[in-house]
Amino acid sequence: MTTEADVLLRLAGEIDDLGRRLAVVGSELRSVRAEQPKPAEQPQQAEQPQPQPHQTPPQPPQAQQQPWPQPPQQQMPPPWPHNPWQPPQQHYVPPPSPYLPAPPRQTLGEKLGKEGAGSRVLAWVGGAVTLLGVVLLLVLAVQRGWLGPLPRVLVGAAFGLALTGAGVWLHRKPAGRTGAFALAWTGIATLYLDAVAATSLYDFLPVLAGLAAGLAIAVGGLLVALRWESPLLASVVVVGCVVCAPMITRGFTAELVAFLLMVQLATAPVQLRRDWSSLTLAAGVPPLFASVISTAVAHDSRANTAAALGAGAVGVVLALIVLRRRENDPAALSVLATAVVPTLVAALLLPKVQAVPVAAGAGVVLLAVWATRRWWPGLAGQLAGLAGLLAILQATVTQFDGAARAAVLLGEALLLVVAAVGGRNKFALGAALGFATIGGLIGVFFDVTPALLMVHRIRPAGDVAGALAVALLLLAVSVALPWAAVRLAVFRGPADDLPIWLVAGVSALYGAAGVVLCGSLLAVPGRTGFLLGHALITVSWTIAALVLLLRGIGVVGLRVSGLVLVGAAVLKLVLFDLAALDGLARVGAFLGAGLVLLAAGTRYARLVASR
Repeated sequence: MTTEADVLLRLAGEIDDLGRRLAVVGSELRSVRAEQPKPAEQPQQAEQPQPQPHQTPPQPPQAQQQPWPQPPQQQMPPPWPHNPWQPPQQHYVPPPSPYLPAPPRQTLGEKLGKEGAGSRVLAWVGGAVTLLGVVLLLVLAVQRGWLGPLPRVLVGAAFGLALTGAGVWLHRKPAGRTGAFALAWTGIATLYLDAVAATSLYDFLPVLAGLAAGLAIAVGGLLVALRWESPLLASVVVVGCVVCAPMITRGFTAELVAFLLMVQLATAPVQLRRDWSSLTLAAGVPPLFASVISTAVAHDSRANTAAALGAGAVGVVLALIVLRRRENDPAALSVLATAVVPTLVAALLLPKVQAVPVAAGAGVVLLAVWATRRWWPGLAGQLAGLAGLLAILQATVTQFDGAARAAVLLGEALLLVVAAVGGRNKFALGAALGFATIGGLIGVFFDVTPALLMVHRIRPAGDVAGALAVALLLLAVSVALPWAAVRLAVFRGPADDLPIWLVAGVSALYGAAGVVLCGSLLAVPGRTGFLLGHALITVSWTIAALVLLLRGIGVVGLRVSGLVLVGAAVLKLVLFDLAALDGLARVGAFLGAGLVLLAAGTRYARLVASR
């Protein structure tokens, strides 16, 4: 029979066994903690004997008195250890930052203070001075008649080959590579300038042969830079040819642009294999700049126009190739954005018959790039679209005049709105806003002027019809732009973006007033049509206010717009109609507006009460 004493003894044994197991776990944890380094500021604690893992801790001497008699068949487990277990301290270690701090940029003094910096500076400066000396020697030889034209070209070619060979020979040893770079770029630039002189000055080579020779020399120099893995050498070769070529061609000419384009084409293989943005910029900008200068100097020269088109085409193609490989490369984006400038400058100086196809053709090509923007990662497609729209804008302004100019610009804005909504493209919506702004301002200043709306004057029917078309398109654009902005989640409702909606509302009211007045003048010419038109404008405003109020019972923005329109109609009645109208026109305006307002108030009160 189990007694209460037996139960208590068994419970005491289980508690002692649990204590022994916890002591073993505590000893293991203390051994792990002892292996970790302790902080320097933590005071040293007195060492205490700790039981080793997997061993039974030493038992203290048993007390003389036992509170309970122990059964002979059961062995008591060891009691609790002397050292109580303590949880190990955890030290917070911050996670490594994914962004490594940028190394500090070296100052100019630190760069010049490095070992070997002086030799590099002397070598590069010496190369530049040598190249300038070659140019001056050629110019002096021409002025004083030294040697003949052919010996001059041969001597220049020999000098360039000697410098390039010396650079290649010095590059074999690391100690001579600084001078090798300077000698190589000086020799390559000398060879290129010699080819330019043989073509432009002495006519030893036809234009195509000179272009081929220049291309071969530039390719050779860039291959040397590619083999030596030196973006600086590649950029300096290009810059040296660019800077010195105008001295040989005696200014900015179409031939100079052609030579620079050859240099730019020569850099294409290197740009496809290496991420050298400096080379892209050094080769892409000079042809565009030289083309603009030569076009401005020679005006409507066909050769300069062709050079401008070539510079733009080559710039766009190479920039897109680079951007295809390196997304959003700053140098390639700069070349793409400015590639259309020579073409637009040439179009400005050409006759109208030639200027429009040139500008429109450039715009169509760039818009085609924008339409296929999925092929071009990053900002390439959007930037090409912006440049194309600029070219289309210039072509439109050049081709049309009078009321047709504003009408066509507003029509293009509507087409861009359709493209924006259909393609879910916010960039097209921004372009539509730009075209609408320019077309609207032109229309307000030259076609649907405030004088047309406020002062009666005899005008030709053709001018009134043009003003009617502009006013109708202005009304359509003023309605379509906010609607598209809401569809594309660019703007919110009138309650949130009230200033924007107020501007759109004022523009729509102006366009609607122009439509009503011009339609009345075409239907009833003379003063009668003018008075009738203003009476209809006042009544139409009150009708529009009624529609807005009825539709805006649950929409705060529409309700506010309706009330503002009511106030505008009342102000027009008091400030303009009362003074400018007379006879039946004045009576009709007041009666019509008053009856509409009464009907609106009655209907609006019923709808509010029924809610």
